[in-house]
Amino acid sequence: MIEKNKLPRHVAIIMDGNGRWAKERGFSRNEGHKKGSEVVKKITNYAEKLGIEYLTVYAFSTENWKRPQDEVDGLMNLLRRYLKNHIKDTKKNNAKFRVIGDRIGLPQDIQNQIEELEGLTKDKSGICINIAINYGGRDEIIRACRHMIEARVEPNALNEELFESFLDTKGIPDPDLMIRTSGEMRTSNYLPWQLAYSEFYFTPCLWPDFTTKEFDKALEEYSNRKRRFGKSE
Repeated sequence: MIEKNKLPRHVAIIMDGNGRWAKERGFSRNEGHKKGSEVVKKITNYAEKLGIEYLTVYAFSTENWKRPQDEVDGLMNLLRRYLKNHIKDTKKNNAKFRVIGDRIGLPQDIQNQIEELEGLTKDKSGICINIAINYGGRDEIIRACRHMIEARVEPNALNEELFESFLDTKGIPDPDLMIRTSGEMRTSNYLPWQLAYSEFYFTPCLWPDFTTKEFDKALEEYSNRKRRFGKSE
């Protein structure tokens, strides 16, 4: 068991490999996404038990709209079920939910579900689960710049702290650890500002096969690293 003071406060995850997992088994890609959504729940519950305060998962990127329509429709329906289930469970659970990304581009019923879930859980004191939906890091930065222009921010007043207040993640500490499954070793437009000093952990494990033991491996690796934030030893 890793000592609590060595655990990351905030973990971000790129949940990659659902499609490959399904293809290897002769299933449809949507079957892979369904299995992946089940893993999200298991890992979220486990992270909360460990005492991790924030978990941010990459559910749907701005680029995912380019996928085949039946796959996009399947992902949207999975998202609807995920939100509906958590809305139903808000009375018995203590997790706080927040969605980052351009929600205006989502179907109206999903926008309504997001608002309801965020409203019902805003005062919860458990783990904060951030779901990146219709999210792209560059898009987030552009939207932040637009908001600053609309707010008439003076150029001389701009600094990192002020800029962060216009990001989707305002009020959330930067991730300490970023995990990506499936063996790909890139961040794919995920939280480019926030991951500046995060530790990265890449694993060949496909997301539907990602277990609590695999999560422990990432946490163990993180606990053995020295974080210097640009400083020399």
